[in-house]
Amino acid sequence: MPDVVLPCLDEAAALPWVLSRLPDGYTAIVADNGSTDGSAQIARECGARVVDVPQRGFGAAAHAGLLAATDDVVCFMDADASLDPRQLPRVADPVRAGQADLVLGRRRPVSRAAWPWHARAANVVLAYRLRRRTHLALYDLGPMRAARRADLIALNLTDRRFGYPLEMVTRAAVESWRVIEADVDYLPRAAGTVSKVTGTVAGTLRAMRDMSRVLAR
Repeated sequence: MPDVVLPCLDEAAALPWVLSRLPDGYTAIVADNGSTDGSAQIARECGARVVDVPQRGFGAAAHAGLLAATDDVVCFMDADASLDPRQLPRVADPVRAGQADLVLGRRRPVSRAAWPWHARAANVVLAYRLRRRTHLALYDLGPMRAARRADLIALNLTDRRFGYPLEMVTRAAVESWRVIEADVDYLPRAAGTVSKVTGTVAGTLRAMRDMSRVLAR
């Protein structure tokens, strides 16, 4: 069954809920990126495998988790409780069945509070640019996603910041991967957590800058 990579930076408030909702057989790999709130210890106590990632950056954590995975299929998702792990089969099953090479979870917010206006606007702009660049019918950057481990490693992804998820898609398009979307719920984050990307305008702008660099290559 798939491994699930959870890049993590100070998500102690969210991890118990997230890890308790993994589907049977799915294995959590928490890639801890220097948390100071006890996230790593909480993850271990909840039964997750923890990989310590000293190099700061979302991409650094995600890629370290990918390299630590052992299953043929690897999923990625945020660790802040904005996505429901019970919906991981929506992205993993098409890959396991050989129907797609990369599946992105297209976020469907359950409330207005789940997706701040600045983050939603940034996503619209980046998704449009991604469609123009790749000619793929994608409308979300899909923080919940799945693909085969060996294929992902072969993409030779180099971005170690917020551009990592976007680089994964652009490289996949170059390799003529079958890339599709599957709807997933998008939830308000756990109390006490703030998204490093969508939680503030500054965070969103920082992510847009990193992703724009990927699109400009």
